Amino acid sequence: MNQLATEASLAMSMENRKRRRRGRLRKNWHLYAFVLPTVLYFLVFHYFPAYGLVIAFKNYKVSEGIWGSAWTGFEHFERFFDSYYFWDLIRNTMGINIYQLALFPIPVIVALAFNELSNGWYKRFLQTVTYAPHFISTVVICGMIISFLNPSSGIVNQIIAGFGGEPISFLTEPGWFKTIFVVSGEWQRFGWGAILYLAALAGVDPQLHEAAKIDGATRLQRIRNVNIPSIMPTIVIMFILNMGDFMTVGFEKIYLLQNELNLKTSDVIQTYVYRSGLLQAQYSFSAAIGLFNSLINLFMLVMANRLAKRFSQTSLW
Repeated sequence: MNQLATEASLAMSMENRKRRRRGRLRKNWHLYAFVLPTVLYFLVFHYFPAYGLVIAFKNYKVSEGIWGSAWTGFEHFERFFDSYYFWDLIRNTMGINIYQLALFPIPVIVALAFNELSNGWYKRFLQTVTYAPHFISTVVICGMIISFLNPSSGIVNQIIAGFGGEPISFLTEPGWFKTIFVVSGEWQRFGWGAILYLAALAGVDPQLHEAAKIDGATRLQRIRNVNIPSIMPTIVIMFILNMGDFMTVGFEKIYLLQNELNLKTSDVIQTYVYRSGLLQAQYSFSAAIGLFNSLINLFMLVMANRLAKRFSQTSLW
C-alpha cells in the first residue's frame, strides 16, 4: 500500500513539474523565440557537421563517401606527429598565441583609462578613434601593413631612413613576422575589447569610490583597490575564453601576410591545414590535424577554467 502511495506521489510530482514547465514556456515564449535562431545556427553549422570528423580516422575518398571509405585508425595522427614540420608548426602557433596573451591586459588598461576621463567630447573622440580599426576588414588591414612596411616607399622605412637608418624588409625577414602580426592585431581590436570592461566598470558601486575618497585614497589607489577587484570576474572569464582559442590563429591575416621568405615563422597549423586539405586534397590528414588542434584548445579551456575556479572562485562552469 505504501509503495502504491509513493508511486502515485511521484507521478503527481512529475505531472506538476511538466505543468509548470509548460506554463513557463507559454509565459516566456517570446524569449525562447529570440534564442531559437542562435540555437539553430549552432546546431546547423557547428554540431551537425561534427560527424564529418570521422574522416580523420579513415582514408576518405569522395567517390566512396564518408561511411564507405576504409578505416585507418590513428595513421594520419602518427604521420603528423612523426613529420619534420610538426614541431615548427607547434612552435610558431604557440609562439604567436603566447605573444598575444602577453598583450591581454591592454584592453583592461584602456578601459580603466577611459573610465577616468571626465571630459565628455574628448572621451567620446578617443573611444571612436580606438573602436574604428575593429570595423576595418582583414584584407584592408593587410594591405595597409604591406604598404606601410614597404622597404622602398613605406612610411615606416622612410621614417627610419630619416633618422639615418637602413630600410628594413619587414615582411620578408622571419624574425619580424610575429611582432607585425600580433601588434597590428592588438591595434585593431584593443579598443573594441575595452567595451566589455567599460560596461563592467559602469556597474561599480559609486559609494565604494566615495568611501575611498573619504579615507584619503588617491585615484591610482581607487583604481587598484576598487575598480580592478570589481571587474576581476570579467577579466577572468575573458582570459578563460582566450585560453580556449590558444592554438587558434586568425587564418586570413596570416595567409595574406605570408610569403616564401617568412614561412619559417609564419607557417602555423591553420595554414598547413589549408594547404594539405584544400590545395593537396588530403582531406583525412587535414581533418586529423584540425581535430588534434581542437583537442588542445579543449584541454587548455578546461585547465584554465579549473585553475580560475580554484584561485579566484570565478569560472565558466
